[in-house]
Amino acid sequence: MKKTFLSAIICISCLSYSFAQTKTSLNLVPVPVQMKVNSGQFVINSNTQIVLTAQSQEMKNAVAVFNELLRKAAGYRLAVVNAPVSSNAIVCKINPAIGNAEGYKLSVKPNVITLEAQTPQGIFYGMQTLRQLLPAQIERPYLSNAAWTIPCVEIEDYPRFVHRGLMLDAGRHFQPKEFVLKFIDMLAYHKMNILHWHLTEDQGWRIEIKKYPKLQQISAFRNRTLKGRYTSPEKRQWDNTRYGGYYTQEDIKEVIAYAQKRFVNIIPEIEMPGHAVSALAAYPELSCTGGPFEVEGLWGVCDDIYCPKEETFTFLQNILSEVMDLFPSEYIHIGGDEAPKKRWERCAHCQALIKKEGLKDEHELQSWFIKRIEKFVESKGKHIIGWDEILEGGLAPNATVMSWRGEQGGIEAAKQNHNVIMTPNTYVYLDYYQANPKTEPLTIGGYLPLWKTYSFNPTPAALTPEEAKHILGVQGNIWTEYISTSEYLEYMAFPRGAAVAETGWSPNAKKNYTDFKARMIQQFKRYDGMNWNYCKAILTEEE
Repeated sequence: MKKTFLSAIICISCLSYSFAQTKTSLNLVPVPVQMKVNSGQFVINSNTQIVLTAQSQEMKNAVAVFNELLRKAAGYRLAVVNAPVSSNAIVCKINPAIGNAEGYKLSVKPNVITLEAQTPQGIFYGMQTLRQLLPAQIERPYLSNAAWTIPCVEIEDYPRFVHRGLMLDAGRHFQPKEFVLKFIDMLAYHKMNILHWHLTEDQGWRIEIKKYPKLQQISAFRNRTLKGRYTSPEKRQWDNTRYGGYYTQEDIKEVIAYAQKRFVNIIPEIEMPGHAVSALAAYPELSCTGGPFEVEGLWGVCDDIYCPKEETFTFLQNILSEVMDLFPSEYIHIGGDEAPKKRWERCAHCQALIKKEGLKDEHELQSWFIKRIEKFVESKGKHIIGWDEILEGGLAPNATVMSWRGEQGGIEAAKQNHNVIMTPNTYVYLDYYQANPKTEPLTIGGYLPLWKTYSFNPTPAALTPEEAKHILGVQGNIWTEYISTSEYLEYMAFPRGAAVAETGWSPNAKKNYTDFKARMIQQFKRYDGMNWNYCKAILTEEE
């Protein structure tokens, strides 16, 4: 009897804790820095107005997504005005006193909502919070008779890191433009500000380059694709269907414009010197051996990479010029990872170049290669990002490092006073299994359940406070060797993507997995409205 009574007390306590946590957080993801819930609510109706004290296009963009959702769900848009309104209004103000460029202050009272931010981007994030405070029906694109109520709250909120993003690999498997737009919507909803777009690979070239049409004609398509698990050559099975696709420059412009309206910055990645077989299939003279090559249908790392000769640099500089003209991003990602030196070791040109430049070995030759590319990119007013292999042989002077092979590369780069984006495969590789591999669809391997992704702290304890300032943020990566459809990509990306978003935005001290899990289960109702094919593993997850 005592045990039964004690169990009941514990159960009630757990339920009370869960309710208290949910009530306090109101199921917001990411969880705000500070929030106070008050009594009462604000009710949106067709006469409610949005007041913009600054009438720039960016301010109009900041409220447009919210207003369009309301049009689809409730059947009306709110009038956007600049005249002062004292009641039944959402008043959006630019306030230079707000300390963080992406931060905001939100005050919801029964008669008026006041949203203040230093920038339109902060206003946009405040509007995403209002969106999450509305009933979940706001995400459903059909007329609803829901009461559009927002609880009275006082919120002060701002991000922990300036880089909060996900990487989308279009190289292995190509995603339609329409899906990329939907993916950007999910980033914006979770207050993420970066889409890292991986556009070139051994298995396919995905961006139109007008100066080199064979990149579209040849490099964008492969004649076969590995079926099932990577295995020994004699056991491999192939899908011999021609596969591929690419984004035209008009597609790229459309995606960029869409992202800009949602305050998402797109960082394009053009791989070099490795992961280049698709380009070499069209332009084999840029290799060490001369080819011939075909666009690769097998996953993994290929021995053939760009040969560091003048024709190669002319080729890459022309490509980067077109890419930089398209993308407004301050950064261009140039890869730098998994570039075997086997061909360089046997190449007379490479060995002569090592001797001419006084380099020690092929690793220093890669560093020389990256530094030359960096000099060109910087001459155009932009900066490079590379995977942590660019540390080998010496870092380019102003390069930012993405630390993917664990955290050590990021630690080393920060200690050398280089900026770092933490994206370790041990925590944020979203192509890994997220539940029991025996019951999950095939993936590349690994095991990364939601709780482990959520547990990541991007600031390593090994760094001093001064060194830690070089940690720009966190990013989840979605490699697509085994992710061939948009629906499967959605399943792999969320809810782990939401864990990455909260890690990038919320203070580490505010993170609580039990609370996050409870909030995410409520968020699933919103994902349903968005028609997002998320993973439901946490519904049966053991504590």
